[in-house]
Amino acid sequence: MPELPEVETSRRGIEPHLAGRRIARITVRQPQLRWPVPVAALQQLQGETLGPVERRAKYLKLHYAGGYILVHLGMSGSLRVIAAAEPWKTHDHIELQLDNGKALRYHDPRRFGCWLLQAAGGEHPLLDGLGPEPLQADFDGDYLYRLSRGKKQAVKSWIMDNHVVVGVGNIYAAESLFLAGIHPKRAAGRISLARYRQLADAIRQVLAAAITQGGTTLRDFTNSDGAPGYFQQTLNVYGRSGQPCRHCQTPVQAIKLGQRSTFYCSQCQK
Repeated sequence: MPELPEVETSRRGIEPHLAGRRIARITVRQPQLRWPVPVAALQQLQGETLGPVERRAKYLKLHYAGGYILVHLGMSGSLRVIAAAEPWKTHDHIELQLDNGKALRYHDPRRFGCWLLQAAGGEHPLLDGLGPEPLQADFDGDYLYRLSRGKKQAVKSWIMDNHVVVGVGNIYAAESLFLAGIHPKRAAGRISLARYRQLADAIRQVLAAAITQGGTTLRDFTNSDGAPGYFQQTLNVYGRSGQPCRHCQTPVQAIKLGQRSTFYCSQCQK
C-alpha cells in the first residue's frame, strides 16, 4: 500500500503539471472504486481551472475554485501525467484531461482507492479526526508524550493510529522506533518525554529521507513518472529478519504485532 512518502512523491510529481491548467474533460471508465465515483458531478468540472495539489495524510486534494477532488490511491493505485492520446491500459479507470493535451490518469488494479468531491468552505468527512502531519510544527515529542499518558497499547501500533499522527505506516514506524532505540512492544504510556522527543525526531528523519529518495518501492507502486523509489535499499530493520543489525550485528528479530510483521533489534531497542 502506498504510504505517506509515496503519496507525497506523487503530489510533487503531478502538481507542476496540474496547477493553473484548465480541465478539458473528465472520463470515468470504472465508477466502482472503494466508494462509487460521482461521475456526473466530476464531469461538470469541465472548464474549471486547477489550483494547488495538497496532501492530507494519504489523501490528495486537487483544488479548484469550487472545492477539491479528493483522491486516495488505495492499495494499488497510481497517478501518471501522460499525453491524452496515449492508449488506455487495463485498470486505467479515470482520466482528467487538461487544456494542453496532457492528462492525469488514475490506474488501480484492486480498485480500493477513491475519487470524491468536496465543496469549498468545508472538509471532507474522511478527513475528520485525523492527527497532525508528522512533518509540520504541531507534531513533536511533547505532543506524543501528553497524548500517550495511561496508554497500554504497544507503541508501534499506537503511532500507526491516524488519530495520533497521520502517515506513519508499518515500514516507517519500524524504522523510526529503531532510530529512537525503542522496543516496538513497549507500552506507549511507559515511555519518557525524552524518548518521545527522540522518536518524533526519528519519525521526521525517516519520512523526510523516504520522500527525498522517492518513496519505498512496493510491489504495486511506481512514482508518477514511472520510476520506482529507492528508500528500500537503506532500511535498517524492516524486512531484514535474521540479518545482522547494521549497528551492533545482532540478528534482526521478526514478530507479529497487531497482525502486522514487526522487525527490531533486541540489543539496540529497549
